[in-house]
Amino acid sequence: MVTQKKPEVVIAESDRAIACMGAAEIANLIQMRNAADLPTVLGLATGKTPILLYRELIRIAREKALDFSRVITFNLDEYYPMSAHSPQSYHHFMRANLFDHIDIHPAHIHIPDGTLSRKNIANYCTEYEEKIQQAGGINLQLLGVGENGHIGFNEPGSEVDTRTRLVTLDPITRQNAAAEFGGETNSPSEAITMGVATILEAQRIILIASGSKKAHAVQQTIDGPVGANVPATYLRSHSNVTIYLDPAAAKHIKSA
Repeated sequence: MVTQKKPEVVIAESDRAIACMGAAEIANLIQMRNAADLPTVLGLATGKTPILLYRELIRIAREKALDFSRVITFNLDEYYPMSAHSPQSYHHFMRANLFDHIDIHPAHIHIPDGTLSRKNIANYCTEYEEKIQQAGGINLQLLGVGENGHIGFNEPGSEVDTRTRLVTLDPITRQNAAAEFGGETNSPSEAITMGVATILEAQRIILIASGSKKAHAVQQTIDGPVGANVPATYLRSHSNVTIYLDPAAAKHIKSA
């Protein structure tokens, strides 16, 4: 039985306002832990939603000398198979949108490897989980939400106890990625993703969503029944979650 509770919901005037609030929280956490001589372990997301947040983090790093040298990152997912050098890869995304612009140590960056042979994936996923634990666990996990309610690539049907693994992507996910790959037939059908249980072990979770296309998934996440049909609903079992929304994404929730 998954305990149900309503997460904190913050509705801001725009996607930029959401990005600024999320980036400010992450920056404050890094500053606080740097001052205590502690590493900051971040779980990071990709896709369109966090780009503005990463731009704001870069601005803070440049203008306020935010030191990322102690920051350790674990990305949620990567397409499979996928070269890290491909412009569609999440390795490329993270370099272009964040890592190339801050002073993070390359050895502190962890993104699932899309070039593994299939026979090695299970062991690799176990090692990914172990690396998170060895780093001390994730202090703050950043999430978006898919139109179908996925978090990471935990697609509908993903159970609350899932761990890092190879998954088959939902048709909606493939359709949404089609433009990046020159059509749906070229869109990857699989990915390596952190599991729901992995995500829920983070000390703090923030989810950001903007735009009317996310409104139904957001409504289900906050007000719908908790279960595998909408994996984002599992966030309601966590005691320290904030969901940042713009008005378009929030338009269907009961509290809006």
